[in-house]
Amino acid sequence: MSDSGKYLDGQLLIAMPSISDPRFDRSVVYICAHSADGAMGIVINRQVEKINFVDLLKQLEILPDDNRIDVSAGMSDLSVHLGGPVESARGFVLHSSDYFVDDNTLPIDDSVSLTATIDILRAIARGSGPDKALLALGYAGWAPGQLEDEIRANGWLICPASSELIFDPEIDKKYGQALAKLGVNPSNLVNTVGNA
Repeated sequence: MSDSGKYLDGQLLIAMPSISDPRFDRSVVYICAHSADGAMGIVINRQVEKINFVDLLKQLEILPDDNRIDVSAGMSDLSVHLGGPVESARGFVLHSSDYFVDDNTLPIDDSVSLTATIDILRAIARGSGPDKALLALGYAGWAPGQLEDEIRANGWLICPASSELIFDPEIDKKYGQALAKLGVNPSNLVNTVGNA
């Protein structure tokens, strides 16, 4: 993973049972940026308990308590994900590439982008946001070389991403779906690390 062809932008990481950090147990992480300077991703299969999109809009004072702004159809039940342990009070939105704001949106691949401004939340609430969105608080981050070391230590499997899996509302199924993309049965994974 030392040259630009080996970076994992737009790929999924699937946590192996041997991963040493319990915050990532059975996690699926979408890699948003990866370079010699480190990596950043969003956990796509962990939900923040007891908060949804409307609650988040009220906390951020985007949506008044009297609900004068009518949240767009299908978005009111949007769950809020625990994107990772870094900056867990900061919001990120993974979304379909039909929404783009110059200097604020990071295109990751042809179908997925990342925006971390409050304006995208307003746009989603008004119904003028992206067609698909995953809201996350916090992110997963790795220092230079750290992710590569964790992969070599069998902490992560690498899987091609698909927008269907990223935006699937059935959060609890994403780990199994990601493993199935690789042809791996979760019951065949072992909790030991070794080298052949």
